Amino acid sequence: MKILVVNAGSSSLKYQFIDMENENVLCKGNCERIGLSGTISHKVPGREPYKADYAMPTHNEAISLVLSLLTDAEHGVISSIDEIDAVGHRIAHGGEKYRKSTIIDDEVLQYLEGIVPINPLHGPPAIAGMRACIAQMPNTPQVGVFDTSFYGDIEDFRYIYPLPYEYYTEKKIRRYGFHGTSHRYVSNRAAEVVGKDLKDLKIITCHLGNGSSVTAIKNGVAIDTSMGFTPQEGVMMGTRSGSFDPSVLTYIMKTEGLSAEEAENLINKKSGLLGVSGHSDARDVADAAHAGDYRATLAQKMVGNSVKRLIGAYYAELNGLDLLIFTAGLGEYDEDIRRYSCEGLDALGIKIDMDKNDHAPRGEEFELTAPGATVRTFILPTNEELMIARDAAALVK
Repeated sequence: MKILVVNAGSSSLKYQFIDMENENVLCKGNCERIGLSGTISHKVPGREPYKADYAMPTHNEAISLVLSLLTDAEHGVISSIDEIDAVGHRIAHGGEKYRKSTIIDDEVLQYLEGIVPINPLHGPPAIAGMRACIAQMPNTPQVGVFDTSFYGDIEDFRYIYPLPYEYYTEKKIRRYGFHGTSHRYVSNRAAEVVGKDLKDLKIITCHLGNGSSVTAIKNGVAIDTSMGFTPQEGVMMGTRSGSFDPSVLTYIMKTEGLSAEEAENLINKKSGLLGVSGHSDARDVADAAHAGDYRATLAQKMVGNSVKRLIGAYYAELNGLDLLIFTAGLGEYDEDIRRYSCEGLDALGIKIDMDKNDHAPRGEEFELTAPGATVRTFILPTNEELMIARDAAALVK
């Protein structure tokens, strides 16, 4: 079985084509600048990468181009699109209704269009990507894999906000959680690595990147997570503030005369690493910190401390811990963030080998656990595309 995985953004469309017999990636690529002067990059293992400019006014042209490359005599890996058994779509938000991956039909699309007001950034491009695939491949099953669905079993006292209850019942304002596909993949992989049943483990997974979230997982089920109604809540991120006293924002709005849109822009695009250090790219922050820059070091410590707080809170909610996992860009590549996140947690049985941490191989599975620790700590690269492909394959079977 061969699965095409699609991740549609507002001006981009990333894809992977995976042979599920051995879970090998047959090819992958990215359509960029959709709606402008489009560019596609396409990579088949063992061949020279292909990159070219194409007009892509909409996602329809982007999908058409992807399918033509998949079947191209020189750059392709199949002879016909009939060899695509299903398409798996990454969908950030499934609302309250879709708590597991599902076959996409008109009812699903109508529901997703109905929740665009609570998912304005990621909803429209995902819907456009799905409609484009349906138009190009009307007989191929389309599967939606929702980032929020991993949190469908979180108890109400953990997802309801302390606001008038009507805001939940009437406007569906609650904690939804995001990055669920990544947290689900690395928790499953962690169980495989330690050779135990996922249902017997208590795990905290730290997906740390430009967007970051931490999730508590007990017996294979997410019981709490740091992102909330939007991907803004929780850990301090690249340009997002993460959690802070909400009255700070209303104070700034009043004293500086900011509109709601300007305030949202402030906490989403001008805060986090960028706001504190002056750099939004974590690599630039790390370079500046290593050169002795105070604000860069401050920013790193703030990220680490926000992660540490969540680890401590989730340790309590889980009533213990077996595995601590770091994944995604910062989690896999930034030794400073991992160090600041784990320092001083010895009382919880969490202790990493600092030499191993500082010399961990990039982008590889690696154990950081120090002697005497009762919690095992790992770096595990995430693979959301494979998780999506697995869900799609299971559903269409």
